[in-house]
Amino acid sequence: MTTLLLSLLLALAQAALPAPVPGHQPGARPLPAPLTVARWWDPPPTPYAAGHRGVDLSAPVGAELRAVGPGRVHYAGHVAGRGVLSLTLPNGLRTTYEPVRPLVAEGEQVTAGQVVAVLAQGSHCPAPCLHWGLLSGETYLNPLTLLPRPTPRLLPADSPAGV
Repeated sequence: MTTLLLSLLLALAQAALPAPVPGHQPGARPLPAPLTVARWWDPPPTPYAAGHRGVDLSAPVGAELRAVGPGRVHYAGHVAGRGVLSLTLPNGLRTTYEPVRPLVAEGEQVTAGQVVAVLAQGSHCPAPCLHWGLLSGETYLNPLTLLPRPTPRLLPADSPAGV
């Protein structure tokens, strides 16, 4: 009975995670762990409808941002008064970071985990945050799918919570 319950709990925990992007090798995190999501991905029902086409990750202004995978800098500059960095990954996906001060230039090759920008002041969230997006062609995807999936750990039943 206990083994069945643990298997069920493990399956439920894995199902709650976003499915990995096909063809993408999970790489680095854009910010150090643990990541704190200030606003979750909320895709619009139609291309021009309201929604949230990325995730907002809480971080202090000046935080170093890392490339989540190897690739090439697609864009590094300003859009609507905000610093934006966009990287094209080998599988054709494009990931974006804003508001940032890019440390790399258009066309430059980057490696997974390389510091590519620093977080700048922005007005997107009440507190400083990184808006992190992911595109496949014209389709927005959940950028959290680029992250390595955690390995579940089972603790002994008599272990205090949080240990």
